[in-house]
Amino acid sequence: MDWDKLRIFHAVADVGSLTHAGDQLHLSQSAVSRQIRSLEESLNATLFHRHARGLILTEQGELLFDATRAMLKRLDAATARIRDSEEEVFGELRVTTTTGFGTLWLAPRLAKLYEKYPDLKIDLMLEERVLDLPMREADVAIRMKEPSQADLIRKRLMSVHMCLYATPGYLESHGTPEAIEDLHGHRLICQNPSSAQVGAGAMLVNELMTNDIQSILTVNNYFGVLQGVLHNLGIGVLPDYLTRDFPNLVRVLPDVQSVEVPVFLAYPEELRQSKRISAFRDFVQEEIFTYRKLLKEQALSV
Repeated sequence: MDWDKLRIFHAVADVGSLTHAGDQLHLSQSAVSRQIRSLEESLNATLFHRHARGLILTEQGELLFDATRAMLKRLDAATARIRDSEEEVFGELRVTTTTGFGTLWLAPRLAKLYEKYPDLKIDLMLEERVLDLPMREADVAIRMKEPSQADLIRKRLMSVHMCLYATPGYLESHGTPEAIEDLHGHRLICQNPSSAQVGAGAMLVNELMTNDIQSILTVNNYFGVLQGVLHNLGIGVLPDYLTRDFPNLVRVLPDVQSVEVPVFLAYPEELRQSKRISAFRDFVQEEIFTYRKLLKEQALSV
């Protein structure tokens, strides 16, 4: 089967338009249309339903699109391995992690990585959905539980607990709760227990809500919870990795916390020799070592 025709088909299926696919491929709309028509004739199948507002894949088109998508991912993997045979660290690195960890811990530290490797291009994908690393939806992942997918190299980075925090200003105005029952008179800021998040956080929130808390603000990520806390809206359920970067936060009810949440870094076995992966892994490990060291110094100075 002609690879050029498959490549053009994939572009059209991806954007749903002959014109837009042509723009991406630097081909005229008529040239793209001819290639699609030729491919359909060779397969004796209709690949698209044609509508005034665009193109929709037929059932046969969906089957072919799944195949070309898998082929392109394999080509990306091969390209990455070939490029990573070079000594220099450059090119795109697709990193996936949760919205909270990515915005609050990882992103603020990436300047150091760029200083060392200015030619690195990081695509930071922040979402709670676990991307498929063996299928190259991402190159490397930092996740709040041990990955279950096969053929992954994984390393435990650290542990996290979900705890209660507030600002000094909020506590001065509303008082500091001395027992968990005292939360009844405060606004709780947290993720909705039904939203995508680490199970330990949801369990803690469910436990707290049994105390007949009258006022609650729920946000679908920890960045939003933090903003609510910083603006004195209430007491927030937040991960304890924030304590170093936001030293003014006050731990409320120190005996109340979630069970331990392990943090893992993982990447496909086939990228074991990747210079970009190695550079990112070493950077994260160094930052966590520094983070832990500073936390110990902070604890000793109290």
